[in-house]
Amino acid sequence: MPSDTDFLLAIEDLTVSFDGFKAVDNLNLYIDKGELRVIIGPNGAGKTTVLDLISGKTKATEGSIRYNNIELTHMREHEIVRTGIGRKFQTPSIYEKLTVFENLEISYPVGRTVFGSLGFRRSKEVVERIHAVADEIFLTELLDSSAELLSHGQKQWLEIGMLLVQDPELIMLDEPVAGMTAKERDATAILLRKIAQERSIIIIEHDMDFVAKIADRVTVLHLGKILKEGTMEEVRNDATVQDVYLGH
Repeated sequence: MPSDTDFLLAIEDLTVSFDGFKAVDNLNLYIDKGELRVIIGPNGAGKTTVLDLISGKTKATEGSIRYNNIELTHMREHEIVRTGIGRKFQTPSIYEKLTVFENLEISYPVGRTVFGSLGFRRSKEVVERIHAVADEIFLTELLDSSAELLSHGQKQWLEIGMLLVQDPELIMLDEPVAGMTAKERDATAILLRKIAQERSIIIIEHDMDFVAKIADRVTVLHLGKILKEGTMEEVRNDATVQDVYLGH
C-alpha cells in the first residue's frame, strides 16, 4: 500500500492494457493542491485514457490513483465524483432546452440524487451560488436565456460552470478551447487561471499558445508514458519533444 502523500493527486505505476496494448504504461504523475497542469502529446499518447482512469470510466490493470489519500481504482464513477473530482468532456453536455440558470441549478449537489431533487428547494444559498458562478463564467447577462442560444464558447463556459457549482477540488477538462474564437480563448485563459487559485485543474489541450498562457506545469505523454515534464518553455525547447510531437 503506498504511503500517504501531500499531493492532491498521486498516480503511481498506473497501467491499463486493452488486448495487450498498453494505452497507459507504468505512469507516475503527481498533482499539487492549487496547480494547473496541462497534459499534451500526439494522438494516441494516452491523454484522455488518463482522465478516464482518474474518473473511473476505465479501470486500471495495475497501479494506484490516490486523491486526498483515498484510493480511487476500486471506486465507481459516481463515488469518485462525490470525493470532489469534476470532469468535462470534449463535447459540451448541457441541457439545451433549459435556461443557463436551470443548467447551473440542476448541477447543484443536493439536486443530483433522486431524493435530493425531491427535497430540492431554490433556496437563497442556491441562487447566490448560481449568480456567483455565472459571474465567473461571463454568463450573468444570459442567465434567463435558453442554453441552445449560446455560442459554442459560451456552452463550454456553461459546462465549466456546471462543474464549479458542484465545488470540486479537482477539475479535469478535455480540450476546453477547441472550436472557440480567439477572443473566447483569451477569456477562457483568464477564467481557468482564476479557478486555479482555489482548486486544482488538469487540462488536455492541443493549442500550444493557449497552453503557454495558462499552464503551471506541462506533462508530455507519448505512448502511454511521460516523455517530459516542466514549464512550457522547457518542454518546447526539448529536442525529444520536438522530434515526437512538434514534427521538427
